[in-house]
Amino acid sequence: MLGILVALSLAHGLNDAMQSIVAAIYPLLKTSLSLSYGEIGLVALTYQISASIMQPIFGYIFDKRPAGWFLPIGMLCTMTGLMLISAAGSVHSLMAAVFISGIGSSIIHPEASRITSLAAGRSRGLAQSIFQVGGSCGFSLGPLLAALFVREQAGVAKFAMLAALAIIALVPACRWYARQIAGRVGAPETPAAAATGGPSGRLSARTVWIVMFILMFLVFSKNFYTVSISNYYTFYLMEKFGASVRTAQMLLFVYLFSAALGTLVGGPVGDRIGRRLVIWWSILGSAPFALMMPYANFEWTIVLSAAIGFIISSAFSAILVYAQELLPMKVGLVSGIFFGFAFGIAGIASAVLGEIADHSGIEFVYRLCSFFPLLGIIAYFLPRVRTLQAMKGGQPPAAGAAR
Repeated sequence: MLGILVALSLAHGLNDAMQSIVAAIYPLLKTSLSLSYGEIGLVALTYQISASIMQPIFGYIFDKRPAGWFLPIGMLCTMTGLMLISAAGSVHSLMAAVFISGIGSSIIHPEASRITSLAAGRSRGLAQSIFQVGGSCGFSLGPLLAALFVREQAGVAKFAMLAALAIIALVPACRWYARQIAGRVGAPETPAAAATGGPSGRLSARTVWIVMFILMFLVFSKNFYTVSISNYYTFYLMEKFGASVRTAQMLLFVYLFSAALGTLVGGPVGDRIGRRLVIWWSILGSAPFALMMPYANFEWTIVLSAAIGFIISSAFSAILVYAQELLPMKVGLVSGIFFGFAFGIAGIASAVLGEIADHSGIEFVYRLCSFFPLLGIIAYFLPRVRTLQAMKGGQPPAAGAAR
């Protein structure tokens, strides 16, 4: 199944590269459309709403009515949005364009995650890492591509060809998935859940949703901080250190690439030593570096941001698989909830932080956000697998489950 996972990862990467190009050209859009920081935040919020609120809805639909060709449709939405962004003449038309682009992500993430679960076998953490590292690498390449090839707003349209490449990459995976559906192999969640030996839906609903709430709070603490870097790092470097737009974009790539490496590591490590330990170390472990960064010089800011990106990004694969193992019959819905919630928190944070930056300055934003990784302390309350197994009266799980 490695070929299927690689195809999904490649398509995920191409989609997220197109999405991150938009965030990387915020300084260009701010100048060409005369936008304030608050309006930049609203644009980001508009994208995140369409890319987050719709994800659980699509995930629920995909669980009930699986089909093999939803992914190319999502990619077409992403491509259309990118082309409209290149021609936007006002903040309102820009918001409409990013909304359409966001619909593409709201289709791609939950559905591709379902197919990943089907193809995962026993190594669900590794499979999710392969899938997510594609998105992380693509997202990290966006600023680099923008720095190298985008000189004006209209230049964004040239990257629509990435959507065509993504659709081509998806064809084998879509055909394979369609055969699984036609052959009544079963929904993605059933074989994957059985293979992992993780906690199942036989736990009480109260227990499941308490744990889900803890996981979602961890996503909140993680994403509220990371959005301050992914959306405003270029402005921070330019205002505090006088970096050029191109230099700031290149350094944003460094941060995002380190985050991609962390994503790749987090899943298989969670398979081996336990997802709970990875989650605990990832979010809380980034706190010392986050607290130091607002007071660091230019060189140390680069080093600290790369360390933060690597450490904090290793959590999401573990969080997602932990949640999928809690609700193994609803993989699409769970994926949609967590991808959507992550995107939604990012959008709200973008709008809030944009307003704060307008009133108090971008450096204050970084001092404020540096405290958010400390909220990772709540990972202490995540139950170990043996606790969950005792609550449902099951047997100890295979190595690598959510301990």
